[in-house]
Amino acid sequence: MGPAPRRAHIGALDGLRGLAVAAVLLFHAGRLGGGFLGVDLFFVLSGFLITGLLLAELGRDGRLDLVAFWGRRARRLLPALTVMVTSTLLLAWAFARPGLLASALQDAPWVAAQSVNWHYIGERIGYWNASDTRLFAHLWSIGVEWQFYLAWPPVVALAGRGPGGQRRVAFVAVAGALVSLLLMIKLGAAVDTTRAYEGTDTRAFSLLLGAAAATSPVRDAVAGLPRTAVDVICVLLLCGLSASWVLTGGEQAPGLFQGGMFAHSLGCAVLIALLARTPDGLVGRVAGSAVPRRLGELSYSLYLWHWPVYLLLPRPEAGGGGWAWTIAAIGLSLLAAIISKVTVEDPVRLRARWAAGRRGWAALAAAGVLAAGLWAAIPRPEPGAGTVDVSRLNQP
Repeated sequence: MGPAPRRAHIGALDGLRGLAVAAVLLFHAGRLGGGFLGVDLFFVLSGFLITGLLLAELGRDGRLDLVAFWGRRARRLLPALTVMVTSTLLLAWAFARPGLLASALQDAPWVAAQSVNWHYIGERIGYWNASDTRLFAHLWSIGVEWQFYLAWPPVVALAGRGPGGQRRVAFVAVAGALVSLLLMIKLGAAVDTTRAYEGTDTRAFSLLLGAAAATSPVRDAVAGLPRTAVDVICVLLLCGLSASWVLTGGEQAPGLFQGGMFAHSLGCAVLIALLARTPDGLVGRVAGSAVPRRLGELSYSLYLWHWPVYLLLPRPEAGGGGWAWTIAAIGLSLLAAIISKVTVEDPVRLRARWAAGRRGWAALAAAGVLAAGLWAAIPRPEPGAGTVDVSRLNQP
């Protein structure tokens, strides 16, 4: 079993990312009861893609340059995050009620430390019943991914060396996923499931199942399947995942924390492995078509921006605003995501002159200093100066 080959870009996986972000947007707008499961698909994709890159580098060079890996992740993710946080603080200062601004100022340092999920757990800010007062509540999942990016590459560097390295990586990933499942089952029995839902340890199985799908034992098993069988399995999996998004009714769904979320992530991992093997199959062509693929390319910025837009966009006083509000909120989120991608993400990714080399790091550092200065300069609302008057929204 050789090193992981360097994969060409797979449009179908972009499409899956687009479907995932669409599910989350609809869930937050109260339109898709199980759309929060799209976050699991994000996690599985991240585990798959990152592990594939790590194994390819390890197979090619015999070692991993961890500092370079972390630098690439920082360049890819931090600029857009910094711009969104800074802009959201300004918008909240200008337009939000005092309670919403106060919570944003409280949460921002934890966002900067990529640990806001543990902040919410420690402060007992209920995920399902209190997060509609937090402008950065959705960034719990970004924190989980960052913590995975810090912890997993050294594991791959150690386990993946030498003959049989990919088998060892697959074993560690599967074993870790099972431990994570057991933790979720234990902690998910609590009345408030925030700890089980936002904990890095309890959500690690999604990322680790994706990581296992990127290893040679899984690739070899998938390679032996007939193309027709791959098409049939992919159709069944995509239909099953879609049905789970429609039929799951939030935290009270039977079995969600007793293996249901694990089963969903496992289905995602199998689908991703099959699409990577046969991206031009029936499901690959559907997922890789223009609309889901374009959404997938925007998914990071769209995820970053949609929740602040949802909370800051005024709703009609009588009810939640209906589909007109939903369309307006999603439209504004798309606009913000496109602006972010064109002005921030693409220049950094394509190494525009101002974003290349030391200039890029200097620009990122300057943006961080600006964000920190703004956070320090915004006057803190007096306790009890106002309340947040927003309609209750579901939270992913």
